[in-house]
Amino acid sequence: MRKYKCKYDIEFQDLKEIMDFVADKYANNIGFIYKNADRTSKTEITYKKFREDLDALGAYLISKGLKDKRIVVIGANSYPWLVAYYSVVINVGVVVPLDKGLPEEEIINSLIKCKADAIIYDESLEVDFEELIKKEGITVDTLIPMSDFTQEKMPELAATVDKFRPEFKVIDNQAADIILFTSGTSATAKAAQLTQRNIASTIAAMRKVEPIFEDDVEMILLPLHHAFGNQGVLMFISNGCTNVFCSGLKYVQKELAEYGVSAFFCVPLIIESMINKVLKTAEKEGKLAKLETGRKIAKALLKLGIDVRRKLFKDVIDGLGGKLRFLISGAAALDLKILEYATDFGILTVQGYGLTETAPTIASESYFYRKPGSVGHPMPGVEVKINNPDEDGIGELYARGPNIMLGYLDDEEANKEVFVNGWFNTGDLARIDEEGYVFLTGRKKNVIVLKNGKNIYPEEIEQLIDKIPYVVENVVMGEEEGDDYRLVAHVVYDPEDAAVKGKGVDEIQAIADADIEKVNEEMPSYKRIKQVYLRTEPFEKTTTQKIKRRTITK
Repeated sequence: MRKYKCKYDIEFQDLKEIMDFVADKYANNIGFIYKNADRTSKTEITYKKFREDLDALGAYLISKGLKDKRIVVIGANSYPWLVAYYSVVINVGVVVPLDKGLPEEEIINSLIKCKADAIIYDESLEVDFEELIKKEGITVDTLIPMSDFTQEKMPELAATVDKFRPEFKVIDNQAADIILFTSGTSATAKAAQLTQRNIASTIAAMRKVEPIFEDDVEMILLPLHHAFGNQGVLMFISNGCTNVFCSGLKYVQKELAEYGVSAFFCVPLIIESMINKVLKTAEKEGKLAKLETGRKIAKALLKLGIDVRRKLFKDVIDGLGGKLRFLISGAAALDLKILEYATDFGILTVQGYGLTETAPTIASESYFYRKPGSVGHPMPGVEVKINNPDEDGIGELYARGPNIMLGYLDDEEANKEVFVNGWFNTGDLARIDEEGYVFLTGRKKNVIVLKNGKNIYPEEIEQLIDKIPYVVENVVMGEEEGDDYRLVAHVVYDPEDAAVKGKGVDEIQAIADADIEKVNEEMPSYKRIKQVYLRTEPFEKTTTQKIKRRTITK
């Protein structure tokens, strides 16, 4: 593992400062690589060119009368998407990134809720924006397709920069320059108002603790409209790294090697898929026992200060592209068994935690601080506390710091709920151990309260069920029974797993019931699962792969 020192070189105050810093310090570094329409040739963009593109598009948008306007950006991950987002926020007005996967009705509701003035959109989306903006309540009067600012057209736009630069906005780093919608349908999603200082502070904090190097190559996998995905890219940008656009999840394995990817931000599903593939391949080739022996040897030597992991598991590393060394997982809990395997192979893997409202990171494991099952220490500059902890030290996690949003747009009732005496109530339940590590135990809204007053945190039980080999994912819920609840588990299983392959429905149900009973044996009586519902179809998820619990039925 490469040696790493904290980076205390700069405390960023806004996003323009970050872009100027990068354009100056890393001007000739290749900042972005993407494949062209022919799927074989590639375009490379230096940070100097990226900064010029931001100003060129800024001038174009100002010429359209969009200064200080709220501008929606919607589309697939792409270089034009990034140019649109950062050009709006540093040069023009307020940026509102929307999920490209939203149904049309939810796009309409989002446009109304944020009072958007313009939309920058990807033409590949199957949405007729000309017709859509005619809907009642929508204030949009300007549509800009991303084809307006392709690389071929950028020189023409750049020619107007000197004319319009005096009109570029003056940044107030405490103003609501970014509006992000939280996860949920349009009926439940809230519009979080973030400042440039909010986001800049999280980047400065991450640079102090996470081992990112100038020669790293990052793969952009997570949706850029999401706070975590966007922060990941900005973190690598701030370090002068190369960012490559993934062609799709089915191409991940191939493109890890093609680009020499060394690090990326991701969700647990991606890491679990990668490591499980390694394990299944080893099993198929009869090398699983050898792999496990290697892990024991590597661990023993590591205790003596000798790190042979990447040499010992060279075949594994080569299978993951040959350069992969660092993964940051967020948005959901990572299976600890998978985390241990990745670490044992010599891939530093850490978990982080945060919310859209916190720009987004509150806490994270790091190069310096790791503890299995935790989400690490609070980020530099961020304070956390447990409000009204119970006998186990569990209570609602409160946070405060420069990363906390201004508040929800036009929703004073919601603001009163989350802001308490200067602290932000995350709505997550957690405990903090004696070394300052934060352990999440679940969402308060997911807690099942029994008639006898006992609280059940379903995530705790779900982690145990996840250890069953054929279980792909599961959700534990309270099902009404008389005037109380009984616990049930909805389980997605892999029909190709050796334990259930070729067996009938009744046989598989019997196997699952028996395995859940083993889990029950580790639990007090009130936490025991009474019914198991099996399925092979995955649960409905958000774009960051969080399970939509409310949509689950028998």
